[in-house]
Amino acid sequence: MNKAILALRIAEHLGIQKKEAEAFIAAFQQITTETLGNNEDVTIAGFGTFSSRVRSARRGVNPRNPSEMIDVPAVKVPKFKAGKALKDSLKASMKGSSGEVELS
Repeated sequence: MNKAILALRIAEHLGIQKKEAEAFIAAFQQITTETLGNNEDVTIAGFGTFSSRVRSARRGVNPRNPSEMIDVPAVKVPKFKAGKALKDSLKASMKGSSGEVELS
């Protein structure tokens, strides 16, 4: 699902205009990005927590020249940890199936 389809589904679900749903998504994106940039977490109870972590500096291999080692600097990366309700919902959707795909 992409952003346009998500906006359409939100608009249908809430009975609002698609433009309003798009504005909601844009505001959520902006606020979440700013909050993570300030080293704060965004927690939606039952859904999950967005946070930022620092991936430490390390030595790596130059992809253009595999024989050359390069220093990869530390970088701040986003992280998402799913909440219990989301995990339980996904587990419930697997009940009744063995998790294997049946070919016909």
